[in-house]
Amino acid sequence: MQITVNGHATFVATGGRAFDPSLPVVVLLHGAGFDSSTWALHTRWFAHHGHAVLAPDLPGHGRSAGEALTTIADLADWTAALIIAAGASSARLIGHSMGSLIALETAARHPAMVTRLDLLGPAATMTVGPDLLKDAEANQHSAIDMVSIWGLGMRAELGGSLAPGLWMHAGAQRVLEATRPGVLHTDLNACNAYQNALAAAAQLAIPVTLILGERDMMTPAKSGKALAAAIAGSRTVVLPATGHMMMVERPDEVLAALRA
Repeated sequence: MQITVNGHATFVATGGRAFDPSLPVVVLLHGAGFDSSTWALHTRWFAHHGHAVLAPDLPGHGRSAGEALTTIADLADWTAALIIAAGASSARLIGHSMGSLIALETAARHPAMVTRLDLLGPAATMTVGPDLLKDAEANQHSAIDMVSIWGLGMRAELGGSLAPGLWMHAGAQRVLEATRPGVLHTDLNACNAYQNALAAAAQLAIPVTLILGERDMMTPAKSGKALAAAIAGSRTVVLPATGHMMMVERPDEVLAALRA
């Protein structure tokens, strides 16, 4: 569906059912350079199991208008505005990679609006290598190559897609190639500059689950565990032999962790 957030048309996937704000609301936030298609399986499961689903294309991404926002703090405030624009007052936030930082910061800045957090591939600090930042700024295809190669685990590179005939690596590249010029760099730079994760984590007083990939080369599991240590009462799930793009590599295991 299309809704207006802060004056801009925003595309939001709802999992195949009309959004009903009277139901428990789940917001799913994608990572750098990607869009709501990241959550194809998970939006449908939640929508068909008693939840109202909002999986937005973030500003400047996918089918959403506006410019890509430059800081995690701005994206967190935008997420709060999305919830209000949809007619809801609070939501469970599920975020992957950059989306995990947005979810975390939203909970810290707008605590009354967030009921639970699920952080996929998070990190205490999400440092981005200078070569990736440089190539993304120049809109070089090598930046897309780096994200897709480092982001997917070995199983994905060997044709491990659950959907016969599909290749996860090429699928990730096609989404990144469709991203507007400059957006990937803006996203990566926002992740690289964000330094509030541990402070935000210390403020949380809601249920938090962290889902980590054992072989994640972009946000290594040890960095996710460092963040988990700062969140009182948090639960950590480590997916074996899994890289950063866990939603496509291990969709069923991710869903099981979210359902638990």
